[in-house]
Amino acid sequence: MLKKIALLTVVAIASPAAAQPKVEGGAQIIQKLVDCRNTPDDAAQLACYRQAADALVLAEAAGDIVVVGREDARKVRRQAFGLSLPSLSLFDKGESEEEVSTVSGEVRTARQDATGRWILKLDSGATWTQVDAIPLRRSPKAGMPVMITKAALGSYKMKVGDQHAVRAKRIE
Repeated sequence: MLKKIALLTVVAIASPAAAQPKVEGGAQIIQKLVDCRNTPDDAAQLACYRQAADALVLAEAAGDIVVVGREDARKVRRQAFGLSLPSLSLFDKGESEEEVSTVSGEVRTARQDATGRWILKLDSGATWTQVDAIPLRRSPKAGMPVMITKAALGSYKMKVGDQHAVRAKRIE
């Protein structure tokens, strides 16, 4: 009798853990979902899909995977424009390079550093600094339009108002 109670206690303790889906990496979870298509029996296939869906929901709730919509991915790419963050390439899926080759905004603040180069904070929160020594005809002021474009060899050109473009890099 004591052995039966001990065995039932072990089973009762193990059961809740066994009933919960194991949290796995995103690629594994998606692969298991895809693999369910190959299950020949309808009932087994449904059970497979349910288990894979539960694992997906659990992983998303735990923060192990993140589901990002296309529009959110575009916003992230635009916010990160000019920053050197190679890990953001995961947001490029299905998008063309031209879509994020230019950003535009307005000057929020403008100041010159000790060398006379301009440092502009844009309305998006990004901060860009001029890297060449070409003087601007007019000092940038709050509210002026700014357009920043990808240039050759990973560089950027910044055009303030209707003035000529100067080389720039993003610092924040």
